[in-house]
Amino acid sequence: MEYNNSRSKLLMPEYGRNVQKMVEYLVTVEDREKRLRQAEVIIELMGTLNPHLKTIEDYKHKLWDHLFQMTDFNLDVDSPYPCPTPEAVFKKPEVLPYPQESIKHRHLGKNILALLDRAINETNEEKKHGLTQAIGYYMKLAYANWHKEPVHDDMIKNELAEITGGKLKYETGGYRVPYENNRSNFKQRNNNNNNNNNRNFKGPGGQGGQRNFRDNNGGQGGQGGQGGNSYGNNFNKNRKFKNNKNK
Repeated sequence: MEYNNSRSKLLMPEYGRNVQKMVEYLVTVEDREKRLRQAEVIIELMGTLNPHLKTIEDYKHKLWDHLFQMTDFNLDVDSPYPCPTPEAVFKKPEVLPYPQESIKHRHLGKNILALLDRAINETNEEKKHGLTQAIGYYMKLAYANWHKEPVHDDMIKNELAEITGGKLKYETGGYRVPYENNRSNFKQRNNNNNNNNNRNFKGPGGQGGQRNFRDNNGGQGGQGGQGGNSYGNNFNKNRKFKNNKNK
């Protein structure tokens, strides 16, 4: 019985132990043509075991790279792709520089600084006014998303003037930011559900059907009450028939 500590190391664990044994035997084959044919068979088997690789563009190239990697880059065959080098395969990616900048107004984000610079440096007064109004509307959206409550235009005007040192002046009375209150929406949904339930409970006569359902004497139920009248008349006829039968 073999234990894992006595076996060779799996260079590509996703292909399993049996494929690893095939690759180890492939390296020992002396005939070059036979070695190439067996390598192609192993490539097909590797593609079958990992069908998700077939969704990658030029997946054959990736399978051949895996085969060379499983042989520790010692396989000598006339493959359609060149043998990769260990330096290229195990090369670590370069560290991406992460900006370590402190954002003063976090609820507005970092992009607001670029918008403010663009609006301040604009020479056309009409475009400058349009950019100022757009920035004010964006600030209202950001405030509503962060604080979950409506904001007044005067507050946005004062904050924008404070950030820009009075260089940009926001005019109030523009577009309104739609604010959704969870509590009011919850009450509105409950009222809609109750109205739907009452509408489904009504009889075939529409609004008057509900009143006629309660009035078994077949009284008029307003508009659409014909369905209720027929129900009440039938009920009275049945009562009258039962009384005559008992006599």
